[in-house]
Amino acid sequence: MATLAGIIGRILIAILFVLSGATKIFDPASTAKMMNASSPFPGSWALGVGIFEVAAGVILTLGFATRMMAILLIGFTALATLFFHREVTDPTQAAMALKNLAIIGGLLMVFAYGQVRGKMGTWRERDRANDAELRAARAEGRVEGEEAATTATTRAPERPGDRI
Repeated sequence: MATLAGIIGRILIAILFVLSGATKIFDPASTAKMMNASSPFPGSWALGVGIFEVAAGVILTLGFATRMMAILLIGFTALATLFFHREVTDPTQAAMALKNLAIIGGLLMVFAYGQVRGKMGTWRERDRANDAELRAARAEGRVEGEEAATTATTRAPERPGDRI
């Protein structure tokens, strides 16, 4: 269940970046205008930022290099917060900054859990390995039990004078 939750969480975080990047790709002029007005970054980077967000979101969704993508997106989100949502006295900007902090927290969880794959074959293989370990442990327990029983029955019989 934790694996499924990790995969769904990773996909939901990635959707934020894909949709945000798509907005920048389809309307780079308004993104460039915002970048020129409120950051030291040139507006000509708007299309590149959009492409980065879409690509990173898709890669994160697919589960490839999730730790590396999480670190890159943490840096990207932290920079976006510092340069575009630093006016915390404005309620809208404060909400956007808090949203970005939550995204960073989610990305830290993606980093912590790393390469959680979404393939059913991986889950089945893991389940088979767990089942094999359980069977081996049970077999080992049976062997130990049989050895203990054999040892108990092969003891030398007590002689009448041995009891006191």
